[in-house]
Amino acid sequence: MIRPVLLALVALLTPLSGLALAGAQSAPPRQILVLTRLAPQHFELRSTYGGGYGADQPRTPRRRIAERIARRNGLVLADTWPLPLVGLDCFVMTVPEGKSVEETLRRISRDHDVAFAEAMQTYQAKAGDGAPNDPLYLAQPAARLWHLAALHRISTGRGVKVAVIDSGIDAAHPDLNGQVAANLNFVGEGPVVVERHGTGVAGVIAAKAGNGIGIAGIAPDARLLGLRACWEENGARRDTVCDTLSLAKALHFAIEHGAQVVNLSLAGPRAELLDRLLDVAIARRIEVVAAVDPALPGGGFPASHHGVVAVADETLARPFAGIYIAPGQGVITTQPGGRWGLVDGSSFAAAHVSGLLALAQSRRPAADDHALLVAARRDGGSIDACATLLRASGPCTCACPVTAEASLSARR
Repeated sequence: MIRPVLLALVALLTPLSGLALAGAQSAPPRQILVLTRLAPQHFELRSTYGGGYGADQPRTPRRRIAERIARRNGLVLADTWPLPLVGLDCFVMTVPEGKSVEETLRRISRDHDVAFAEAMQTYQAKAGDGAPNDPLYLAQPAARLWHLAALHRISTGRGVKVAVIDSGIDAAHPDLNGQVAANLNFVGEGPVVVERHGTGVAGVIAAKAGNGIGIAGIAPDARLLGLRACWEENGARRDTVCDTLSLAKALHFAIEHGAQVVNLSLAGPRAELLDRLLDVAIARRIEVVAAVDPALPGGGFPASHHGVVAVADETLARPFAGIYIAPGQGVITTQPGGRWGLVDGSSFAAAHVSGLLALAQSRRPAADDHALLVAARRDGGSIDACATLLRASGPCTCACPVTAEASLSARR
């Protein structure tokens, strides 16, 4: 009976919109990524970081190399993007119908001008079907399970920059207005498109607290970098999908612009380009959080990447090593058009953990990667949010319940 009551409560405040779903992965496109080594002295980005090269010169040496590779292999050059953090130039090439993508990749990988080549992969958002004066606060799972009001007496995430690499965020939503420091589009051209999944993830992490409306985010004083690398596909289900290049662009931006936490509420196959960027992020002690898909090996990628915090919701039947469990069922969060709705899935469990890590970063910025998390097991399981924050804050903080402090003491 709890869920119908929550739905009725949300409906009193706003019409309940459809919830972001994750269905079958889209058919792989006939595009491949061809990576060449980037000459640093030639690199110049437009100041807007919108894509492409500065000065807009179509016949630069790099472009000529890419065109030569394309001609030799019967491909069509479609797009370009420099990635100086990993010393690579990324060229998107289309494999014509009638040619084998796999055979083309094998052949082009042997080209002396090519560092490596891989298929353009597809990723999906991992959502399911559908005290403070924030009216919906008491209905939030984190209010009860994570003692959110007590957490906020210790930290609100002030000063921490969280990159939300997802679909478009409704930055004008009354619970998100002023929370999004940057809202950029890495999917094609044009402004950010407002979408449900990204807006929902952003609300879980950093919705305003104490503003008399809606919900309270886990880290309401964190600042979000809204990086649209995913989009909603047409159809009744409106699946949220991304590809390798859009994710690489957004991740590169997040690293370069000082994100302390990166939220990736998505899963798919491994990609070498993303592997390299994740290695850079982790080497810089950026917390990277990803959603688990139990149907994929190792929980899917990027959750399976070493050093990434892999998160599933509480429905995961048998949490395996390295998987953290956080609230992800019956989560009330922001939706486009000034609305709120109920969502489920590991996407939103991951968002809870990104918010919690922002709280911890605010208290102890020099903390060593995600060893800070306190959970049921040393290598994962259900997260004890209060004990986690107590560990980040030091032994003198007493704002969380005594049970959390006892729990922490038992683990020391």
